[in-house]
Amino acid sequence: MKLSILDVLPVTSQRSASLALRSASELAALADHLGYTRLWYAEHHGMASIASTSPELLIAHVGAMTQRIRLGAGGVMLPNHVPLRVVEQYRTLAALFPGRVDLGIGRASGTDPLTAKALRAASGDRFPGLMRELLGFERGQFPAGHPYAQILINPTGVALPPIWMLGSSGGSAELAGAMGSGYAFAGHFSPVPPALATHTYRRAFRPSPQFSEPRVILAVHALCAESDDEAKRLAMPVLYSLSLLQRGQSVVVLSPEEVTRAGWIPSPANIGPMGQLLIVGDRARVRAAIERAAAEAAADEVMVMTLSHDPTVRLRSYELLAEEFGLTPRASATAS
Repeated sequence: MKLSILDVLPVTSQRSASLALRSASELAALADHLGYTRLWYAEHHGMASIASTSPELLIAHVGAMTQRIRLGAGGVMLPNHVPLRVVEQYRTLAALFPGRVDLGIGRASGTDPLTAKALRAASGDRFPGLMRELLGFERGQFPAGHPYAQILINPTGVALPPIWMLGSSGGSAELAGAMGSGYAFAGHFSPVPPALATHTYRRAFRPSPQFSEPRVILAVHALCAESDDEAKRLAMPVLYSLSLLQRGQSVVVLSPEEVTRAGWIPSPANIGPMGQLLIVGDRARVRAAIERAAAEAAADEVMVMTLSHDPTVRLRSYELLAEEFGLTPRASATAS
């Protein structure tokens, strides 16, 4: 099974957003070495626990210090953007890192209503029009006489990276199939079972220049440690943050000791739907759960998001998964 990574650059009580951004290269270099297929960056705004607001800048940052791993947006929240700028930015990235860039596109704004207003985010019902405009710029599909047909898109001679439509409830599945894009289901935060959406996508799929056959990525939230007990202890801060987020409170990720001092207990009533999606355990337990989820979703690839207070815990979790799934390590740039 192909394994990939979704990075949101977690902010913790002892790790600021600026430090999280500066250390993004640590995970990128490790993922590249361990043999992960791709590394995507999320676009979220106004969240205390997440520093990833600008995927295109992060891709440019780590692209020069990685060798083979694909880099992408998971994704560009299109209502926040002008389609022409998205095409220009991601063609530029494709020119800088040929064959290594993906363009994930989401229908939502990725934030709360007030922040969306400040972003001048378009309303949800405008998404199909924004998507048609983006494809019109890329594929030259504007109707005859349309003024935008005259616009020169730079860089020229570079195709837009492969488009992956993001979904969390199935609403974009049919659109993804009809336009011949890949489909990535947000199983890391959506309580909706992905099978119906992924099957809808496969039935609706029509081949395109980018994808000759349907391709499904399932995103999951997982934390792996040397033992089940240790994994459960390390997961407490994540579950605590998710429980608050579901009540509209965005806070930095605390340490296990800070959560214990706060008196919070991870009971089923406290965890909530998002916390129940978290896969926790030793390497064998996490692998079994990931494989089961992938089979149920008929996914071709699994993209793992891991949050933790300690960055070394997060890196070790990805190392354990790579070893358990038998990923083939790649030689470092210095070794080659």
